[in-house]
Amino acid sequence: MPMEKLMFKGHSGDEIAARLDLPNGPHLGTALFAHCFTCGKDIHAARRIAQRLSSMGFAVLRFDFTGLGHSEGEFENTSFTTNVEDILAAANHLAGRGMAPSLLIGHSLGGAAVLKAAGSIDSVKAVVTIGAPFDPGHVAHNFAADFANTEGDTVQLNLGGQPVRIGRAFLDDVAEAELGPAISNLKRALLVMHAPRDQVVSVDNAAQIFATAKHPKSFVTLDTADHLISNPADAEYAAEVIAAWAARYLGLSAPPPPPGAPEGIVRVSEADPDGFLQDVQSGPHHHALADEPVAYGGTNKGMSPYGYLAAGLGACTSMTIRMYARRKGWPLQSVRVDVSHDKVHAQDAEHATNDKVDRFRREIVLEGDLDDAQRARLLEIADRCPVHQTLERSSHVETKLV
Repeated sequence: MPMEKLMFKGHSGDEIAARLDLPNGPHLGTALFAHCFTCGKDIHAARRIAQRLSSMGFAVLRFDFTGLGHSEGEFENTSFTTNVEDILAAANHLAGRGMAPSLLIGHSLGGAAVLKAAGSIDSVKAVVTIGAPFDPGHVAHNFAADFANTEGDTVQLNLGGQPVRIGRAFLDDVAEAELGPAISNLKRALLVMHAPRDQVVSVDNAAQIFATAKHPKSFVTLDTADHLISNPADAEYAAEVIAAWAARYLGLSAPPPPPGAPEGIVRVSEADPDGFLQDVQSGPHHHALADEPVAYGGTNKGMSPYGYLAAGLGACTSMTIRMYARRKGWPLQSVRVDVSHDKVHAQDAEHATNDKVDRFRREIVLEGDLDDAQRARLLEIADRCPVHQTLERSSHVETKLV
């Protein structure tokens, strides 16, 4: 998916660093993502969710709060209130580009911030929270001991392996924040996502948010996920749920298929830059994942590229047999095709060269009251499968850089 790096003015006039993930096709809506406390726009959960939403037609803006990541300013001079103001600044920037956000997504304290900000953004129709505290002051107890041991107004902490200086004013402001009225008067669809085993913000917070909110509201558990949604599988699940939920509550229609392509376009987009996971989209309606086995550095979340090639051969074989039997009116009850693939020396495949070639083995099972002649004929028909014929003859792949 295309991605644009941009800057906009934050609450104090400092430059805020952001990324705007754009859809390849029609722009159906815009989402604004607020990251967790002292995290950043590029954490795995934020990247994954942005990529999933952009694949379904959303533009997604994710940014670093003032003083974090690549944004200007000093984080020690910020507060929960200024975080909310940064979200409003981001929404205004999007509106100025004709892309006012209809969906807000917030992770952890970012979730609390989007709940607070939503009422001030008229374009927003739906809000998603992930691991958000009902009482933002919940974060204060994690650092109370550090401030108890110093008389200064700031303290340096090590969060996620990074030194971060936090101001006492930040914790004071967080402690005074009240989300109850904002949640009760949200007047937007709300999706609450939380992991029962979250050790940073307990799931009780999700229960309070959900109980306080009015309908329409939804709750989805993230099962064994940690607070940062650091497991790629958990991030993928969260992304899929948000995408499906957003389409329902925002009334989105699927983007039209690309023109001039009878079978549509198969688009493959990198889903995890740290591994090999790929999003595979066939036209506007079909989505799958491709990956490599763990032994080869992948996460085994989807079939390998050769697995898809074998699947194409098997599916085409089964369909071709079924079409022929249906046309003939033969009593074929079911078809099963097992396909295996390996590389062998050409001489093993009765070729004249010593190069290696690909060998696909098909084992076909036909169920039904078929006689021997019908079975033999259906076996011949299997070789007429278009994918079979494509694999057996030379192919030419044209590639250009767009």
